[in-house]
Amino acid sequence: MAASYTKVPVARLDYTWEWGPWLADVSDTIDSVTVTVPEGLTAVGAPVVDGGDVTQRVEGGVLDDVYKMVCRIQTVGGLIDEEPIYLVIRDK
Repeated sequence: MAASYTKVPVARLDYTWEWGPWLADVSDTIDSVTVTVPEGLTAVGAPVVDGGDVTQRVEGGVLDDVYKMVCRIQTVGGLIDEEPIYLVIRDK
């Protein structure tokens, strides 16, 4: 199931996809990664890979909108997978 987080429009925060358990199951490691951030959000810097985790810093968003970010990985063994994270923009 995809993760969903609430974010305020002015926040600049890190969001992490945890690929570690899946990578352990297939005995593989991350070779390359792409994070797609939709219009309305801004990726701050490149995604960071730390073992089986991929983290992307994001800012922006319009109040009451929902955004779908997607992390796509390719493993050293040639497997490809992707996973979304949904951001719901709300005031606190």
